Amino acid sequence: MNTGIPARKFLSTLVFGAASVLFAGGLGIAAPAVAAPAVAGLPDFTDMVEKAGPAVVNIRTTAKMRSGQNGAPGGDDEEMQEFFRRFFGIPMPRQPERTPRGNGRQQQQEEEVPRGVGSGFIVSADGFIMTNAHVIDGADEVYVTLTDKREYKAKVIGADKRTDVALVKIEGGNLPRLPIGDSARLRAGEWVIAIGSPFGLDNTVTAGIVSTRARDTGDYLQLIQTDVAVNPGNSGGPLINMRGEVVGINSQIYSRSGGYMGISFAVPIDEAMRVAEQLKASGKVTRGRIGVQIGEVTRDVAESLGLSKAQGAQVQRVEPGSPAEKGGVETGDIILKYNGIAIERSSDLPRLVGNTKPGARATITIWRKGASRELHLTIAEMEGEKVAKKDGAKSRAERAPNALGLSVTTLSDAQKRELSLESGVLVEAADGVAARAGLRAGDVILRLNNTDIKDAGQFNALVAKLDPKKMAVLLVRRGDSSQFVPIRPNVQ
Repeated sequence: MNTGIPARKFLSTLVFGAASVLFAGGLGIAAPAVAAPAVAGLPDFTDMVEKAGPAVVNIRTTAKMRSGQNGAPGGDDEEMQEFFRRFFGIPMPRQPERTPRGNGRQQQQEEEVPRGVGSGFIVSADGFIMTNAHVIDGADEVYVTLTDKREYKAKVIGADKRTDVALVKIEGGNLPRLPIGDSARLRAGEWVIAIGSPFGLDNTVTAGIVSTRARDTGDYLQLIQTDVAVNPGNSGGPLINMRGEVVGINSQIYSRSGGYMGISFAVPIDEAMRVAEQLKASGKVTRGRIGVQIGEVTRDVAESLGLSKAQGAQVQRVEPGSPAEKGGVETGDIILKYNGIAIERSSDLPRLVGNTKPGARATITIWRKGASRELHLTIAEMEGEKVAKKDGAKSRAERAPNALGLSVTTLSDAQKRELSLESGVLVEAADGVAARAGLRAGDVILRLNNTDIKDAGQFNALVAKLDPKKMAVLLVRRGDSSQFVPIRPNVQ
């Protein structure tokens, strides 16, 4: 791999060296010979980009919406839709247009509206394409455009939100494809490039270096951190090494402004390919679990327990009836190894367990009361996202759509216990501005602006008082996580 020194530093070296020769020559003294550092040119990406570019695709998604009663779709830029969906979890709400008033009843029509844009790359000549799960999330249709402007309607094979990996398929043959590299071989300081469609600008190339190979961001995976410029629309595009191999899928940025700030993250291709293989085989990803809640082992805890260093995963809770309980794991244990692999940080354990096939036997090494011991567990299958089950006995008044296009019902006691919630309303149906903001049936609304939601009647009353000129924000529970969703009431 070629390296170089900054031009400013190199120029300073030349000027300083020349000045030294002149000064020494004026005294009649020969300047001592100084060994000049070896200077190598910066890397040339042109051939690699020319070869890899045709296999990188633009992905745009659309959704089918009913217009008329709740206003026509707005005209927000697709790239801003993608940005809000990625960095706030759900698409930015569209501001509905005013519809002309008249004596006739407005006719609802289903139309296809843009949801977002992203990138992807072809991994097989017969049309399998990898991208991010968030790029296609909530889409009714997915369209893939190649660099030669051929456009295909793609079929979604499957998506995995935990790793943010998705696999789609287009009907084609002899398509250009990218070779797959080994993300485990990446080193900090290595040159890499990203190709994608930031802000809809197809086949844009940016370059940088690997900042760290395994950044723990709190997500399911450790991510590759780089300083490659990545912006909304780059999501799902490839991160490519100097050998022209894909080593990651560009997925996230760190930003306070909405734009690139020098830190971007990519899903390691090793893990992404494991996910893609399962998606291709069954359309979903199956993961293992042992049923423990864990935390980090601090230096003070390690010293107090007699461990040589701070490592492992501290067991904070053991789920009743779980594989861990059946295998003899106790609260307070420190899990040091999983199938012989050392647990350096607590976040290592969920990834190792998750990659184990349910039903398989596993051996863990624990530290308990000053001594290590081995326990044997049978791995269970990780559960999917929790979605509140619908209750049938709800009044029509609760189900009537409000100014946000939401039909909601009060959570039953059983639903509250199932979701570990004290209050909230269940979304029965989402239409109009709510649907365009990304809300869907099964979501639970916990708060409107700064007011906790207790029941459907209170929620609908609060919605009725919203100022249509001001943006509102909902705290929405989906699966096991909650997020704020900005939304504007429908203009009547």
